[in-house]
Amino acid sequence: MAQKSKEIIYVGTYSQNNSKGIYVLEFDRENLTTTTVQTVHDKQNPTFLALHPNKQFLYAAYREGKDEKDETGTIVSYSIAPDTGKLSKINEVSSAGVSPCHISVDPTGNVVFLSHYQGGNLSTFKILETGGLSEVASFIQHTGKSVHANQTKAHMHSMIPSADGEWVYASDLGIDQILKYKVNLEKGTVDENPVIIKTTPGAGPRHFVFHPSLPFAYSLEELSNTVSIYSLDQTNGDLSPIGRINMLNDKLHSDYNAGADIHFSMDGRWLYASNRGQDNLVVYKVDQATGLLETQGHVPTGGIHPRNFKVDEKGALVFVANMETDNLAIFTLDSDTGMLKATGKNIEIPRPVFIDQLFIE
Repeated sequence: MAQKSKEIIYVGTYSQNNSKGIYVLEFDRENLTTTTVQTVHDKQNPTFLALHPNKQFLYAAYREGKDEKDETGTIVSYSIAPDTGKLSKINEVSSAGVSPCHISVDPTGNVVFLSHYQGGNLSTFKILETGGLSEVASFIQHTGKSVHANQTKAHMHSMIPSADGEWVYASDLGIDQILKYKVNLEKGTVDENPVIIKTTPGAGPRHFVFHPSLPFAYSLEELSNTVSIYSLDQTNGDLSPIGRINMLNDKLHSDYNAGADIHFSMDGRWLYASNRGQDNLVVYKVDQATGLLETQGHVPTGGIHPRNFKVDEKGALVFVANMETDNLAIFTLDSDTGMLKATGKNIEIPRPVFIDQLFIE
């Protein structure tokens, strides 16, 4: 008999409020409900996860070190059971830096990239044939500061690879820079002499995304609550700033705001960004000729302190991790308008930070 298709959701959390670490959930699309398949808690605070392009492996960035005296974090590699989505540990290695906050995998499936917020540094790892990881292959320390009170030192926040894996773009919130590193796919390393793209002082670049089909890139700036728009030179990977747009709803007052995450709709017509403070997602329409953005509206996230969110790969739903209210809120996505509508359905998870999705056919 043919295997019934399944949808699996992986959730990374802070180890607080009785969280059990990484949650592996089976998603019922018809009823918008989930069943817990597995929980995994190898270390404290598995806050960010990354799927391998072949969907056979998953990598988790844990804030806790390999032992009690280790101030650095730990990266754990897992194999994914092809029929259930369950995780089995392959190996673990030191993250080489303090407080890993973001992990990503190059699209060719050869390198893992890791960002450390507190340490202000980055590390890379070669992916082995088993799906496990080598010890650290590259480690680069950033230095400097900028004009905001939260920018007294470097704060690496994400590394996003180009579509061909040739480059990786490192967003450093503390020094207001996006650094373009050359990737050595064979060695699993990055070149130590990056091309530096300076952002607006006080912006705080946090997360970064490429348009799925057009030569444009977008930087979410946490401290200024803005999105900067770049044209992408596809011959050499260079970025050129072409615009910048506000994230906030002018009709709402909030003393604290901090931009968090940014993602495209599957068709590339709409761009979404999350804000902690106003606790909403801003919806942008993407001009398909110029790459510039037009604000369409703001959608309350159905909870407090939205961190990562996931645009459904089927194009119909959006899942938002509201960390302070311990819930993943589910929204429908109108592909004609780009707007989101609350379903009233929530997945109760303690301190959720990260969401990803796997389809088992």
